[in-house]
Amino acid sequence: MSQTEQRSAIPQHNTEARFEEPTHGPSTSSEWWRRSVIYQIYPRSFRDTTGNGIGDLPGITAELHHIAALGVDAIWLSPFFASPQKDAGYDVSDYRAVDPIFGTLEDFDALIAEANRLGVKILVDLVPNHCSNEHALFVEALASPKGSSAREHFIFRDGRGVDCQLPPNNWQSHFGGPAWTRITEPDGTPGQYYLHLFDSAQPDFNWDNPAVGDEFESVLRFWLDRGAGGFRVDVAHALIKASGLPDWDGRADGADSPGYPFADAPMFGQPAVHEVYRRWRSICEEYEGERVLCAEANVHPIESMADWVRPDEMHQSFNFPFLHTGWDHAALKAIITRSLKAFGAVNAPSTWVLSNHDVPRHATRLGATAPSPRPGDGLGPQDEQPDIVLGLARARAATLFMLGLPGGAYLYQGEELGLGDNTMLPNEHRQDPSYARTNGERLGRDGCRVPLPWDDSSSSLGFSDSAASWLPQPAEWAKLTRQAQETDPDSTLNFYRNALALRSSSQLGLGNLNWLEDTTNGQLLGFENTGVMVALNLGVEPVALPAGEVLLASSSEALSPAGPEGSAVLLNPNAAVWLRRASS
Repeated sequence: MSQTEQRSAIPQHNTEARFEEPTHGPSTSSEWWRRSVIYQIYPRSFRDTTGNGIGDLPGITAELHHIAALGVDAIWLSPFFASPQKDAGYDVSDYRAVDPIFGTLEDFDALIAEANRLGVKILVDLVPNHCSNEHALFVEALASPKGSSAREHFIFRDGRGVDCQLPPNNWQSHFGGPAWTRITEPDGTPGQYYLHLFDSAQPDFNWDNPAVGDEFESVLRFWLDRGAGGFRVDVAHALIKASGLPDWDGRADGADSPGYPFADAPMFGQPAVHEVYRRWRSICEEYEGERVLCAEANVHPIESMADWVRPDEMHQSFNFPFLHTGWDHAALKAIITRSLKAFGAVNAPSTWVLSNHDVPRHATRLGATAPSPRPGDGLGPQDEQPDIVLGLARARAATLFMLGLPGGAYLYQGEELGLGDNTMLPNEHRQDPSYARTNGERLGRDGCRVPLPWDDSSSSLGFSDSAASWLPQPAEWAKLTRQAQETDPDSTLNFYRNALALRSSSQLGLGNLNWLEDTTNGQLLGFENTGVMVALNLGVEPVALPAGEVLLASSSEALSPAGPEGSAVLLNPNAAVWLRRASS
C-alpha cells in the first residue's frame, strides 16, 4: 500500500477516541522560529567539490536546493571557522575566518546569496565556551606572564600540593582525563594550569572578564552583517563557572548522579550566563529579518532549560531530554507534557530533535537489540549490531510523531535518507578526540558523522568526484543515495517531503496538543493537534484507529485491515500515522 493509497476513509471502530485538556495553547505569534524546521548540515560530511574527501561551503551551495525542496525554514551549519580541526572545528582559531578546507569568506557570501534566493536562512554555529589553543589570544596568554591581562582571557590557576603538582581542582574533561593542563612558562619553568572542559586543545574562556564578552559581541555582528540568520550556541550553559571553582565529584557532563544533582554542578548553569544572552538577544533585534539564537543548553530538569528561552533571551533551546527518551509510552508522554508546560510558561516553543552530530542516529538507536555497553556512545564492530529494518521503521515512525508536535523541529543531515551510523567503522579511521583521550574506551561520535551518499557517480557515492572520503561509508548506503530515492514514492526521502509539506499546510508547529486517552495498555500514544490526530504504536500488536482520513503513514506497511472484509484499519507496531478524524 503506497502513501497515496493510504489517503482513504477509515471505518469507525468500537472505541471512541477521548482527549484530555490541551497541554499547550496555540501561539498567537507569527515569528517563523516558533514553528520552524531547521536542517543541520555538518559541512565536512555534506558535499566535497575539491576531491580531497572533506565537504566544503561550495558543496553546500551547489546542493542547497535539495534541502530547500524538503520544505525547511533554515540551515544550521556546524563550525566552518578557521581551526586546527582537532575537534572537527569546535576548536576555533579565528572566529572571523573560514577554514581553507571549507573555502573562503566569499564562499560563505555566495552561500548566503543562494540561501536568500531559495528562501531559507543560515544559522552559524558559535562556540563561545572555548577556542583552539592556536587562537591568537591563547598564544598571547601562553607567552605572557602570570597575572597578565592576556591570561585573564582564559581560566589560569596555580596548582595545588607540593610544587603545585596537582591541578587546581578535581574537574574532569568531557573527553576523558583531567580538565586542567599545566603549561611551561616563558622562562621554561613549570607553570600554571588552564581549564578545558573538553579537549586540552580547547581552553575555556574566562567569561568573568568583560573583554571576552566584548569580543564575542563583535563576532556576532561580524556574521550578522554578512547575512547570518542567527546562531546555534554551543555548550550555552557552560560559559560562567562558579566562584572559587569548587571541587565536583559528580559526572563530568553534570548529568544527575546520586548525591550530585545537575543544579549543583559548578561549571554549568550559573545564573550570570543569562545576562550574556540578554545582550546577544538585543544585538539580534537590531537586525532585520528575525535573527535567532538557539541554545545547546543540556541542563536538567526540563523546567530549568526553559530559563534559556525567556522572552528576552534565546528563541530556542534543544530538547535533549526528549532526544534521549527511548521507545517508551509513559516516558515520551511525560517528557512532552513537561516540556510543553515548561516552555509554554515562558511563551516559548519547545524545539524537538531526534538526531545530531553528537549522538548515534535514531535509526541506529531505535534498532539496537541490546543496551549499549557505553551509554551515550556509538556502536562499533565488536558490539551487537542493530536491526536495520526495525531501526528504520521506528525512526520513520518517531519522526512522524515528532513532526506532529507543536513547536520547532531540527533534522540532522541524512536522516531524510534513512541513514544510520556506520557501526562497522574500523578503529584506525576514528578521529573523535574522546577516542584517543580514553585510549579507546569510548568510540566517540564518528559513526554518525560519515559523509552523505548522493548518487552512484563515484566510489564515495557522489560525496566527492573522487574516491576520497574522510570517513568510510557503509556498503549498504549504495542503496540509500539521494538519487536512488528521488523517484520512489515510498522512499524515506519522499516520506520526509510529504511530512514536512503536511506539517506546514496544517500549521502543526503553531498548534496545540490534546492527549488521546490510552485504551490500549500502553501500546498507542496519540494526541490531536489542529484537527490532526497523531498516533504512534509502541507495542507489539496492531491497534485499531478511529474513523477518519489518513493523511500520512510512516511507511507502506504501517496500516493493515482488521478483518477479512477490511471493515477497519489497524496501525501496526513500530509505525505512526496522521489522520483527520471523521468527527473533526
